[in-house]
Amino acid sequence: MGKLLIVGTMAFDAIETPFGKTGRILGGAGTYIGLAASQFKIDSAIVSVVGDDFPQSYMDILNNKNIDLTGVEVVKGGKTFFWEGKYHNDLNSRDTLATELNTLADFSPVVSNDYTDADIVMLGNLHPTIQLSVINQMEKRPKLIVLDTMNFWMDNAWDELITVISKIDVITINDEEARQLTSEYSLVKAAAKIQEMGPKYVVIKKGEHGALLFHKDNIFFAPALPLEEVFDPTGAGDTFAGGFAGYLTEARNISFESMKNAIIHGSNLASFCVEKFGTERMVNLKKSEIDTRLTQFKKLTQFNIELT
Repeated sequence: MGKLLIVGTMAFDAIETPFGKTGRILGGAGTYIGLAASQFKIDSAIVSVVGDDFPQSYMDILNNKNIDLTGVEVVKGGKTFFWEGKYHNDLNSRDTLATELNTLADFSPVVSNDYTDADIVMLGNLHPTIQLSVINQMEKRPKLIVLDTMNFWMDNAWDELITVISKIDVITINDEEARQLTSEYSLVKAAAKIQEMGPKYVVIKKGEHGALLFHKDNIFFAPALPLEEVFDPTGAGDTFAGGFAGYLTEARNISFESMKNAIIHGSNLASFCVEKFGTERMVNLKKSEIDTRLTQFKKLTQFNIELT
């Protein structure tokens, strides 16, 4: 089986949306990526850090999905990363109420020997120096390095971010971040500029409006599945990334055509994530549900047209 190495936060989230609010629940980019990737026949591992306040029951959730947690450091007496946010009525914007780095502030990732030869590395949203450290620990160049980042690092760690971007194969960012990274409003122009920075492939996420994939002169667009209800968008982008990387790891085929399928699988899994608070939907997701919705995606995007 293919090997996927995931680097990202395992955290506590407290979320408020127009539909309710939670106390501290399981969250973090690494968690969402791992849960999504676990839907594929692959070997996967998470590199992260938590405090000893992180419940064993949360570890068990990930262990039960056959995710290797050898690379998760547990800091005695430490507190786990915590994020609290409140979404506006449209669910497209939110206010961050609290961010407590805690153990993440001094995190120095260590990749276990079993995964220094991973086929694909998925670098979740973290400080670019942490992402770079993981790249440097790989014993050989992975077949694919995928990077997720955000505007916070563009504002606060620009030089380090540009260094990491120069060493990766795929970047996944949203449309606002693509525009900030390149100072280009046109996403086509933005994607071209990003490819000049290093990545061969650029994935631009547009939330409820789908995702775009760029490679040289090729462009692919995947819609988001129209849903009756969106309950909580937290982790949807990370779930998308996990589905994308998980599919490619299982497929063992890194090409534009394969990535088109990966985009659909990522979008499909993200559509489940938003249906419940936090990770609840992803933890209990069944393969039959995934397959049924993939069929809906196929019907949504296929058509016949005759050109005269």
